[in-house]
Amino acid sequence: MTLRLTMLGPIMVIGSILVLFLWHIAVGAKSIPILTVAESLWHFDRTEFDHVVIRNLRLPRAIFAVTVGASLAVAGSLMQGVTRNPLAEPGLLGLLAGASFAVVAAVGFFGLATPGWIPVVAAAGALGGAVLVWTIAARVPGGATPLSLILSGAAVTAFLGALITLMQLMDEQTFESLRVWLTGTLAGRRMEVFVWCLPWFIGGLIIAIAVARQVTALAMGEETAIGLGVDIARLKIIVLICVVVLTAASVAVAGPLGFVGLVIPHVVRLLVGSDYRLIVPYSAGIGAAYLLVVDIAARLVLAPAEISTGIVTALLGAPFFVWLVRTRL
Repeated sequence: MTLRLTMLGPIMVIGSILVLFLWHIAVGAKSIPILTVAESLWHFDRTEFDHVVIRNLRLPRAIFAVTVGASLAVAGSLMQGVTRNPLAEPGLLGLLAGASFAVVAAVGFFGLATPGWIPVVAAAGALGGAVLVWTIAARVPGGATPLSLILSGAAVTAFLGALITLMQLMDEQTFESLRVWLTGTLAGRRMEVFVWCLPWFIGGLIIAIAVARQVTALAMGEETAIGLGVDIARLKIIVLICVVVLTAASVAVAGPLGFVGLVIPHVVRLLVGSDYRLIVPYSAGIGAAYLLVVDIAARLVLAPAEISTGIVTALLGAPFFVWLVRTRL
């Protein structure tokens, strides 16, 4: 079944993304026929109101969903493979909170609102958050176990969240523009920021695919990986850089979207097995499709009002996290 899936899988995943991509563009406060969506993409007419809405608002949002969903899912799969921790995920291990805190501090106190600086600042914050969580977990009795990492991540996330709230209260006017972004949203994001982040997305995904074979070996155990000639220290550094880059770019574009990197890799392993040469690309594809669906739900559940995408990912991911804790720890 797995072999058959790997043969048909790419076609199914790509086809699903294309269908969901068009559906994502078509739905909203005003529904637009699929034929009009297709026409606007192939034969854009700037005199047509629907075409302008699609090109300027809905198409960028769909592109953000695909890119961010793929990146967070791949980041989560790499973290789970290298740490052999089924609960590893950028949000649970402090990367999202660190990146968010760094961006809020940089924009609010230092005025670094230039699009080119946002992913750099987010990367520094994500790295700082990850190092802080790992340091705390390593110093508790028993070392950096899956449980200690999750508890440390929860503590760091809560602490950084409190600092973000404190900064907002100190200057509500300055931080008003970041209030919705901090809930995790694809709405109203600037294409300029995405353009600056695009090389980060592409580079991170390329690195992830390049190291997938070595991650498979490491997931089977360090002794096995060493026997297969894997430089474990070097691999962990490369994966850390890759995860930080993908997380930082995702936060810069959409804010902190939790649980995407937790849910998708587990679903993918059920479908394709434990080979990361398959897990990484399938995580990218299914993660993209998943965030498209989530963002569609965010717009339709309380239409014409809209829910932040990050709230929906939390509502879907939290029960899955509880189930994992009950079954895996």
